[in-house]
Amino acid sequence: MWMLFFAAVLNCVSASTEVCTNSLLPGAKGDQGETGEEGDQGKVGKNGPPGLPGAPGETGLKGEVGHTGKMGPTGEKGDKGDAGLIGPSGLKGKPGTTCDCGRYRKVVGQLDVNVGKLRNAVKFVKNVILGLTETEERYYLLVKEPKRFREASMNCKLRGGTLAMPKTINSNRLMADYVSQAGLTRVYIGVQAQSKDTDGAHIYVYADSSPLQGFATWSQEEDDLNSRLSATTNSSCVELLTTGTWGHVECETTMFFICEFPKSRRRGGGGGGGGRGTPALASS
Repeated sequence: MWMLFFAAVLNCVSASTEVCTNSLLPGAKGDQGETGEEGDQGKVGKNGPPGLPGAPGETGLKGEVGHTGKMGPTGEKGDKGDAGLIGPSGLKGKPGTTCDCGRYRKVVGQLDVNVGKLRNAVKFVKNVILGLTETEERYYLLVKEPKRFREASMNCKLRGGTLAMPKTINSNRLMADYVSQAGLTRVYIGVQAQSKDTDGAHIYVYADSSPLQGFATWSQEEDDLNSRLSATTNSSCVELLTTGTWGHVECETTMFFICEFPKSRRRGGGGGGGGRGTPALASS
């Protein structure tokens, strides 16, 4: 080893133009080493720019029929269509049998007699026992139970009707006579003042909420009171007098009242057969 060191020193001294250094010169390039093991997966890089749109795909197959949806609202009624052509005449019917008309006429005649008796009995029940009066369209029942206006209105509703609403001269006169024949002087009817807006103005409405239109039988002094009456006062209810005139009355006053009931609409007319429009007479 020392020999190598001295040889290096001698070479350094003998070289006149070269600079002496302690650096070792690199050797020749070695052979290529073996391939190393595969390293770990690197981090995911940033997203690249979007590519160009691809070509449209082929049309898919037709899907199955979906569930039936909810039924939509009923449309408006259409215009009436044109009359159709007259159909062909029907075949000639078979000849009828000989009628024993005498016997059937007797049966029909007896039925007419029985129907007449029944009508008289029904009329007696309505007018005498039940105390009803009626027109072509309505029954009227005088309830001899003193009640406040609100209670009277509810009582009529429980019976299946409303407080009586005299909307014509004839119906108003009929009710007034009805009250007079019962020996009374006044009753509640289905008319009441109702607020119209916030400035104190008011209108009169019937028990079915329809306004008075063209018919009212206020006395002169009642007309003067109407101009000062507010719907919030206690005198906003209406009574019918036997004279046929209307008067204001405090709604807390207890008095008798008249209920009205529409007659049932049945084929063949006639409301005297009861049905849906027949008043209930049980006291509430």
